[in-house]
Amino acid sequence: MAVTGQILVLFIIIHMIGNSAIYSGGLNAYADRLHSLPLLVWIFRLVMLTMFSLHIVFGIGLYLENRKAKPDEYAIRKDMRATFASKNMVWTGLLTGVFLVYHLLHFTIQIIHPESAALSNSDASGLPDVSGMVVQSFQDAGVSAVYVFAVTALFLHLSHGIQSSFQSTGISSERTLPVIIKTGAITALVLFLGYVSIPVLIYIGLVKG
Repeated sequence: MAVTGQILVLFIIIHMIGNSAIYSGGLNAYADRLHSLPLLVWIFRLVMLTMFSLHIVFGIGLYLENRKAKPDEYAIRKDMRATFASKNMVWTGLLTGVFLVYHLLHFTIQIIHPESAALSNSDASGLPDVSGMVVQSFQDAGVSAVYVFAVTALFLHLSHGIQSSFQSTGISSERTLPVIIKTGAITALVLFLGYVSIPVLIYIGLVKG
């Protein structure tokens, strides 16, 4: 579970960097470059789907085992203080999973708000207008609220999950544990701000694609 989680965190970081192209007006070119490599994209998707599925299976299995064996949440040391994030890892994980399905239907399969779908609209260069699709979607208060809520759940999941994954793989020690905890929290916060800034700044009109 820890290893699949770390792989997923790496993907989340890469995905955020790619999404940031919307600030420079290069999101359409970035998306076109990705889709010019369909085999690579599909291999990547299948790998990520496998990692995500395994993470869910291991997470639920471990949660049930812990519930049966003891009241402690997974990967929490006895000398650590349980937090809201650590006590709700299963629920924030499930919320993130439900959101992922919505996100894929929205921006990948593009059956939510089809009128603004990039597959049906082109930019001035003739490329699928991914940037326009994102901007039009986040100008809707309901859509933006869904993404902000989902990113908040992801932040809570990562704020505990990152440092816990290092504990579970035996990488941390008494000396390095405080550093790992702080680094995990900072990483989760940076990812939260990176992701949440896109719908928020678009909704308030500071980013227009």
